[in-house]
Amino acid sequence: MSNKLAISGWTAALMLLCAPMTSCGGGEKESAAETVKEQAEEIPNVEVRQVHLQKVDQLVSYTATIDAYKTNNITTSTMNRIKSILVDVGDHVQKGQKLVLLDNVNIDQLKVRLDNTEREYNRALELFNIGGGTKQSVDQLKTELDAARRQYDNMVENTILVSPITGVVTARNYDAGDMTSTNPILTIEQIVPVKVLVNVSESEFTKVHKGMKVPVYLDVYGDEEFTGSVSLIHPRIDASSRTFTVEIDIPNQNERIRPGMFARVVMNYGSEERVVVPDRAIVKQTGSGEKFVYVYKDGHVSYNKVEIGQRLGDSYELISGVDNGAEVVISGQSRLNNGMKVNALKK
Repeated sequence: MSNKLAISGWTAALMLLCAPMTSCGGGEKESAAETVKEQAEEIPNVEVRQVHLQKVDQLVSYTATIDAYKTNNITTSTMNRIKSILVDVGDHVQKGQKLVLLDNVNIDQLKVRLDNTEREYNRALELFNIGGGTKQSVDQLKTELDAARRQYDNMVENTILVSPITGVVTARNYDAGDMTSTNPILTIEQIVPVKVLVNVSESEFTKVHKGMKVPVYLDVYGDEEFTGSVSLIHPRIDASSRTFTVEIDIPNQNERIRPGMFARVVMNYGSEERVVVPDRAIVKQTGSGEKFVYVYKDGHVSYNKVEIGQRLGDSYELISGVDNGAEVVISGQSRLNNGMKVNALKK
């Protein structure tokens, strides 16, 4: 009886030992299956799109300030008292129009001197022509006459001031009765047309030519486009900035454009074949400002640094970084690292 009980005890113990072993063996298989499943789930799904070369207009935008086509400061060569100013700020003036009258107390004296010198010269010339007098005296009087005429003309020019251009009065610094000083009495600006100056990179020197049409946008008028044309290309390249100055004239018949307005000038330097990628493909690196694109190939992605050009709607022009025909990731980049294996969902 005791032997039977002993055998039964050993059998029970053996069964207890065997049960956990069987359970462990099944658990290992389940755990391995789960690990494989988890590893499969760790391979992220990404959306990719193939990109290609496209012709892209090479547009470069510049900011500038509108300038008057011409600016004239109205003043005198000598100090004098102002008798009257015939125009005010905002007035339109014509070329040759009288603007300022100055004290003319000395003009009459100069006119008398001019008339007397001219009579003496004419008498000496008549006398010389009939055989009297000398050529030396004629020449001397001619010199005095020329000097008297220049002095009189200069006094008239600095007593009755006229506008050298057609334009608008934009500044007035004196009133009647004031003595003139270093400041101009008036400033006249020609605003039909106006012009704008931009500094263009040396690399674009051969791409700019006179007569080239240029779109111009003014902040005050939103997206309305004004068309200018290149009127002057400065021949010198600035050695420090590696730029040259381009002057652009803008017709302004209705005078809506005024000097001092903020302008954006867009220059078109022709077209280039560029890879164009969706804007969703661009990854900005925090802190550095550098930009990257994940490129998909053979089941893996590479982290390519790119140089972007201009924005084209919902895409970007790439200057470098991605080859023609490459497949780029446009969705799911936040889970990626360089060289990572991925499941590509092609669009």
